[in-house]
Amino acid sequence: MAEEVGYLKAQLREKEKEIATLKNKLAIFEKNNTLVPELHDRVTPLTPLKGKAALSNEDILRYSRQLLLPELGVQGQLNLSKTSVLVVGCGGLGCPLAQYLAASGIGRLGLLDYDEVEISNLHRQVLHGEENQGQAKALSAANAVRRLNSTVECIPYHLQLSPENALQLIQQYDIVADCSDNVPTRYLVNDTCVLSGKPLVSASALRMEGQLTVYNYDGGPCYRCLYPVPPPPETVTNCSDGGVLGVVPGIMGCFQALEVLKIASGHGSSCGQQLVMFDAQRAKVKSIRLRPKHSGCVVCGEKPSVTQLVDYEAFCGSAATDKCHRLNLLSSDQRISVQDYKSIVDDAEPHLLLDVRPLVEVDICHLPSSLNIPLSSLEKRKREHMQLLEDRIGQLKQQIVGVCWPPVYVICKLGNDSQKAVRILGEMSGSEVDNIAVKDICGGLMAWAQRIDPAFPQY
Repeated sequence: MAEEVGYLKAQLREKEKEIATLKNKLAIFEKNNTLVPELHDRVTPLTPLKGKAALSNEDILRYSRQLLLPELGVQGQLNLSKTSVLVVGCGGLGCPLAQYLAASGIGRLGLLDYDEVEISNLHRQVLHGEENQGQAKALSAANAVRRLNSTVECIPYHLQLSPENALQLIQQYDIVADCSDNVPTRYLVNDTCVLSGKPLVSASALRMEGQLTVYNYDGGPCYRCLYPVPPPPETVTNCSDGGVLGVVPGIMGCFQALEVLKIASGHGSSCGQQLVMFDAQRAKVKSIRLRPKHSGCVVCGEKPSVTQLVDYEAFCGSAATDKCHRLNLLSSDQRISVQDYKSIVDDAEPHLLLDVRPLVEVDICHLPSSLNIPLSSLEKRKREHMQLLEDRIGQLKQQIVGVCWPPVYVICKLGNDSQKAVRILGEMSGSEVDNIAVKDICGGLMAWAQRIDPAFPQY
């Protein structure tokens, strides 16, 4: 009898251990699922961030490698836990920035992006995966950050930053990191940070180069001090137009994380009047000292004229988006649709198709029988290319009965460079081109792929 009682007690103890294990697993599961970030499509007031009064044993173990640094230490780590950072843009810069801020124990992380994940993002926007295609970037990034460090408060904003919501949002954060890829947003973020008294850590990356500066910090200049007038829209190139090697924005995003952490920890940034330039081709980093804060600056100067947010798209003459912008340089009679050009091809009408993209893009894809002369060659009037163009027109002229000249249709990726090329060709005189009709194909090869040939590559 005693043996049976002992056996039953032993079984009971085992069952109690199993129940305790299951309860622990259930608590972890419930904790993880309740911490899934709620996606915000509007700006809502946040409760003040208190931070931590002391580090727990778990904190000490998690952050032990950086706690050992004299430049950070316990007080620096506590300062991080009391700091909130708003990341504007969850793309190539914002992904590594958010990742390292969360890993380092920043207190609150706001992630703002209006866009959804696309497959063309994945080579550089490393918080997103194939399974996240079509998902809001802000939420995708927030979920990835939460998996990395669930103790960081993460707030995803699926919205477009605008003059109507920028002040209310940015005033709730201690530091702002500009990871956007368009000029109107850069001016909007800068002006809002100045009006709110927030430091702005700004970076950019294009092709094989990157830049970083900290604005409105420790008496240094703001973005408008250095760039009082926005560049002409047609001179601005983004990653969709000019391309970028994925690791370059990754490096610049890490540079941003470094400066944010230095400011947040109390160590301070040395980039308040410095432009850090990274050349990936030569693996070189150099720093250029910038002009000091401009006393006549319209937003941060002694007598500012910009005391409230304005229409930045109107100010810059371009849309606040990192999507490929569409130019409208020609009249309607100087352009034809891809459908009309398809009819010309089907009817075998004699013509010349001039592709003005760089050779690297032509190697990706091109239409049959097109002649490639890059826009840069047309702009420079390169003799060999101009002669090639005239020779090809002359050959077509011999195939036509009568006195008419074969038309030239100009194409590029999106219909922007092709419009510039039509303008250039229209200004030429004293050559074969002077006698012909030149027209742009609206929307370029991407319109061809979307409306005419779904099998044609898109890039």
